[in-house]
Amino acid sequence: MQKANYQDLSKEELIELLEKVQHYSGKGQIRYPQDVLPFTKNIVKKGQEHFMVLYLNGQHSVISKKTISIGTANRTIVHPRDIFAEAVKKNAVAIIIVHNHPSGNPQPSTEDTQITERIKNAGDIMGISLLDHMVVCKNGYYSYLEKGAL
Repeated sequence: MQKANYQDLSKEELIELLEKVQHYSGKGQIRYPQDVLPFTKNIVKKGQEHFMVLYLNGQHSVISKKTISIGTANRTIVHPRDIFAEAVKKNAVAIIIVHNHPSGNPQPSTEDTQITERIKNAGDIMGISLLDHMVVCKNGYYSYLEKGAL
């Protein structure tokens, strides 16, 4: 077996490797909204909206993370089929959706709430639970779960 040369990896590859190590060591388990934040570090300060999904197993450990859409400074388009196609491939039993607000204001928009409802309804039909929708930014985060809005 060869020694890994981590100096040759990109920042994104290192983050992905760290997340895999956290998953296998049990540290990728999501119990509280704050547990999601380390997985969102790469989108918090982006100038465009990024919509990503964490795919979870039965113990709520992250088995995969995928950016579904990259939009403009104040909006991104996402469709439930794009989210759940990956969930089915990964045998996920639950998901957490996350997107950033480049404006720095974590309050969700009307559109954010509408897409949350659509994704929750689609997940209910498919038997894949939507555990939370989080809006993250440099000034904090908003968790639909914490606010009782899910």
